[in-house]
Amino acid sequence: MNILGLETSCDETAASVVRDGRDVLSSIVYTQIAHHRPYGGVVPEIASRMHVEHLPAVIEEAVSASGIGWDDLDAIAVTQGPGLASSLLVGLAGAKALAIRLNKPLIGINHLEGHIYSIFLDNLELLPASLCPFLALVVSGGHTCFIQVNAIGDYHLLGRTVDDAAGEAFDKGANLLKLGYPGGPAIDKAARNGSTEFATFPRGLIRKVNARLPGLNPKYCVSFSGLKTSLLYHIKDHPLGSGPDADVNNLAASYQEAIVDTLVQRASHASETTRVMAVVGGVSLNRRLREKLADMAGKRRLKLVLANPRYCTDNAAMIAGLAFHKWNSRLPLEESLNMDVDPNMGIGE
Repeated sequence: MNILGLETSCDETAASVVRDGRDVLSSIVYTQIAHHRPYGGVVPEIASRMHVEHLPAVIEEAVSASGIGWDDLDAIAVTQGPGLASSLLVGLAGAKALAIRLNKPLIGINHLEGHIYSIFLDNLELLPASLCPFLALVVSGGHTCFIQVNAIGDYHLLGRTVDDAAGEAFDKGANLLKLGYPGGPAIDKAARNGSTEFATFPRGLIRKVNARLPGLNPKYCVSFSGLKTSLLYHIKDHPLGSGPDADVNNLAASYQEAIVDTLVQRASHASETTRVMAVVGGVSLNRRLREKLADMAGKRRLKLVLANPRYCTDNAAMIAGLAFHKWNSRLPLEESLNMDVDPNMGIGE
């Protein structure tokens, strides 16, 4: 079964053709980083405009590179949410048009579930049935959450961030340190020449139930807003370049360590009842996070599963791959054309 997937949840314009849910025939991603870099973050209006301009060419390239024809496609899959509403709408409109033109089923996919599924792409030895249940840490620019995966399509949210996502914390920290955008790779690079013990920043641990955590256990939840504020005040007291207390590399290393420690501590708690942990999303590429998670997993005798680096950031292969498992629950084309985007879609919805 060949499925064409589209992904436009934020600032990556992507299309992919995946066979039988695992074999990635093509994966094309047009990155918008250069367009958003002057603003230090994603500008929704620019993102949606770039999707409109580049999605048709990205789709054509994905089908051409797959080695199959349009008539060989069995379904169209598209990210329905969560994400930026204006970006999601572009992808959904394109997917509906293709479904009508080709008379193929249209399958809406949850972006978070797609990230979790990314560990199975191009990895035929890793079977969902043998791996489940497992803990998934989804950590990206827009999401940070701990999810128990009982089976493909059966998820239970254990905890999440109550404010900034880890990727957002990296972007804001890099902006304060004048390291550029995107912040994650910039801080990771600077931190390699710095000391993790140079400055003490707060670990954003939630210690009690509050209104921002409906039904969630605080020991599985995190907060990063205080960390950003702490860095801001440190820089105010010690302006960058003013002396030894304002060394950018050392500040980057200490700031990164606080983010990583927070994630690893919560991952350790959340993995108490499982023997397998998967880490997915763009921030999973962070060198220090991988080191400390591997160390924690080794001590806890956990199997640590990481997605292929090319499928860690937003991509359409994870959307098309997951759609294969949604085939039996697909709607008739006439009904699926009433599908709308859901910017706040939760896990399992």
